[in-house]
Amino acid sequence: MRETPRPRGTADDCGTEPPQPRPGRAFAHTTGASGSGSPHRSDGRPPHTPRGARRTGPAGRPGTTPPVPGRPALLLRAGLLALFAVLTWQVLVHGPLARLDERLGHALIGRAPTPLAELLADLGGMPVALPVLAAAAAYAVWRGRRVQALYAGLAMALVPILVVPLKLLVDRPGPLTDATGYYPSGHTATALVAYCGAALLVHRRLMPVAVLLTVATGIGLVLRGYHWPLDVVASVCLFSSIGTRRSSWRTPRRRTGPS
Repeated sequence: MRETPRPRGTADDCGTEPPQPRPGRAFAHTTGASGSGSPHRSDGRPPHTPRGARRTGPAGRPGTTPPVPGRPALLLRAGLLALFAVLTWQVLVHGPLARLDERLGHALIGRAPTPLAELLADLGGMPVALPVLAAAAAYAVWRGRRVQALYAGLAMALVPILVVPLKLLVDRPGPLTDATGYYPSGHTATALVAYCGAALLVHRRLMPVAVLLTVATGIGLVLRGYHWPLDVVASVCLFSSIGTRRSSWRTPRRRTGPS
């Protein structure tokens, strides 16, 4: 059985009618057509590299922002506060960590010359630390960083606001006296806020010096017998968690070029 051949168009048939566009394909590649998500896709889905959906970087160039900015600082603050809570609980119940702390404190008292230990402990006193922070704040105001100077002043104001109620609540005796109110260390908190705050206001390269002065204050307090080691560590944990919010200390960048 012979198959009937399909009719073939002649040359005259080809020129009688222009080809009709197929809906959904040719129209999908035209800008603004219905059902087309972009000029490169005909099914309404966004392209693999959507240039229009990219976020620009700080300089206006194409780029992406970090997924969760500030998360490391937030985790650090949470960890410091959690450690402070554990230390406070151990001191309140006189747990194993507090007993170990007292044995260590008795072993360290008098391990340094008294004048040297006294000098180091005095670094955390208001007459020494407060003028350093005040000078740094004045410098910051002169440089136009009034908000950062205000933040440093508020951080220093938090020292007695937080330390005094905690001292009354914990009511811990001192190493060489039966008097209470030694937890946490106010001198350590003052040194940390004053010296580290001054470093952030003047130049971040001074931060190692500020940390060294804070550590020296804590060592002097323990060697002189003014505080237990955990008193010092607790103050560092509490007030370091306040200073880890770097956005409050950050200097706004100046724009370069035409606006």
